[in-house]
Amino acid sequence: MLAFVPAALFLVLFGVSVREDRRLFRNAVYLGLTLIFLSIGLLTLVPGLPHDLATVIVALVFLIPSLGTVALSVFLIGNGLTMVRKEGRSPGNLLSFMAGAGIIALILFVLTVANQGSAVWDAVAVGVVLLTGYVSFLFLCFLAYAILYGRTKVRGDVDYVVMLGCGLTGGDRVPPLLASRLRKGRAIHDAQIARGGRVPLLLTSGGRGNDEKVAEARAMADWLIAEGVPEQHLRLEDRSRTTEENLQFSRTVMEADDPSYRCVVVTNNFHAFRAAMMARKAGVNGQVLGSPTAKYFWPSSTIREFVAVFWEHRAVNVGICGSIVALSVAMALSV
Repeated sequence: MLAFVPAALFLVLFGVSVREDRRLFRNAVYLGLTLIFLSIGLLTLVPGLPHDLATVIVALVFLIPSLGTVALSVFLIGNGLTMVRKEGRSPGNLLSFMAGAGIIALILFVLTVANQGSAVWDAVAVGVVLLTGYVSFLFLCFLAYAILYGRTKVRGDVDYVVMLGCGLTGGDRVPPLLASRLRKGRAIHDAQIARGGRVPLLLTSGGRGNDEKVAEARAMADWLIAEGVPEQHLRLEDRSRTTEENLQFSRTVMEADDPSYRCVVVTNNFHAFRAAMMARKAGVNGQVLGSPTAKYFWPSSTIREFVAVFWEHRAVNVGICGSIVALSVAMALSV
């Protein structure tokens, strides 16, 4: 049973870290390490298990991930084509297609190099696989914990429901993506009233972009009023231009009214975990909840969020990737 000690250790670290703050990225890494060491522990049991059970464990650890990788690449390519058809050919919309094509290219590259019989090419292949494995591990950690974090529920009373803005259609109209956030925010607001708690203020957050006729906060507030929300239940933060400013300026508004405020921040589900990390950094006292997003939109958006998180932790990530490249070069030169 000693083989399961590392998994148990990282599970404890995961639990302690989540209890400290659910908005930490290290929670995702601890979860991923727990699952990896659990898999290793299960593999150590294989020699002493009945054949059928041993086959199931090996399939779970090796076969399913391998087949899942191929299936994922096909899905991402298909999703990318859907994104291009519905949203246009912007670089952001091509992310899922490029990710799927990249997975297939990597598989073909490794299979081709494996047949070269060259130690130098073997070293290159090792470096590519290690780099890809590291990035893939972080992405799967991010994805798994983002889904887990997305199950966050509102507990107790809140003073504010902060809704983060995004670009307006035609300069003054709320687009479907933003309308989803507003519906979620209003649902939280109404649920708080229905349970007999305090009436939270709906804080719309977003300034006026260069191509917008009104501030996003104003357009959001007008949309909510048209949907029947009393105007006195609304507050506006209309200076912010970025998500960081959304959170910082909203915090200023809330603290000015009540330094001990408690809030819920609403954005779209693909953005919730990263926004939660940003809210923690900004000192916002509250969790982040996600609103529904069109299914075809979610994969590319999630990849974009991961790239942003990866870059935010670039000091560590570049250092580790650089070490992998150096190892690969050292292996090639030692031949």
